[in-house]
Amino acid sequence: MANPNLQNSASIFGNTAYVIPSSAATATTSWTYDGTTSLTGLKPATNSVNKINSIIVSNTTASAATASIAVANNATFGSGTAYYVAYQISVPPNASLIIVDKTAPLYITENQSVAAFSGTASALTFTASFEVVT
Repeated sequence: MANPNLQNSASIFGNTAYVIPSSAATATTSWTYDGTTSLTGLKPATNSVNKINSIIVSNTTASAATASIAVANNATFGSGTAYYVAYQISVPPNASLIIVDKTAPLYITENQSVAAFSGTASALTFTASFEVVT
């Protein structure tokens, strides 16, 4: 597992990823970024770290839905322990909620992963902005 020294970073690349959980109350880890690339659990590449600057959840339905975000201590979500950043927060209909912002970023290393949960299938869109630091 690499945990690069952020002070001596060789490069920092900005990205935005999104996921729409298609099953209720199931961990969804297939974040899409760069148009079509899947990034399982927002897990960084070898010798890098992903700095999550924000996670915004949007409810695209006419009914309230619950949202959760968890970080696991294993690169394969479900194999480790899940630590919830947000747990079953009600997102009003046709509204958005900031779960993580730049004032309290998350650093995801090679042995961690991030999952999104929705209480209602296909009701919520999770969008994360992150920096890949090598």
